[in-house]
Amino acid sequence: MFGKWKKKKAASPIEIKAPLTGKAVPLSEVPDEAFAAGHMGQGIAIEPAEGRLVAPFDGTVAHVIKSKHAVMLEDAQTGLQYLFHIGINTVGLKGEGYTSHVNTGDQVKAGQVLIEFDMEAILNAGYPLITPIIVTNADELASKVEGRTGNVAAGQDVVLNVELKA
Repeated sequence: MFGKWKKKKAASPIEIKAPLTGKAVPLSEVPDEAFAAGHMGQGIAIEPAEGRLVAPFDGTVAHVIKSKHAVMLEDAQTGLQYLFHIGINTVGLKGEGYTSHVNTGDQVKAGQVLIEFDMEAILNAGYPLITPIIVTNADELASKVEGRTGNVAAGQDVVLNVELKA
């Protein structure tokens, strides 16, 4: 009878740990308008300090881009999908400098290496290494996506807090 006056318990935000070691910066600092303006979705970016991208949570590999410079992971518990895009315009490298350790459909564990990349080769080819981390379906599932900036260690520091819609 009094159920309609009960306060709904707010869901605690989902914390996404850094998939890379480096410096987390706002998406607005990405030198690509599609990412910087949020056209690809909400998120954060990391200037990597080492050439290893790891899974920030247990999930499923939704897609590995053919040129191995990007991967999408899905969190089965929330349905949220994340894009990890190593570098800007790096599709032009056609996979050179990238080694993928996963395939579409693979189940991964937090901390598992997804992609290794040769930072020096990518920089020498003239591409920025900044790596956007995008919640691709945030508009559908999330009420809020908040990034944390500063130095981060892969698998240890939280870079995104995501609140799901009620």
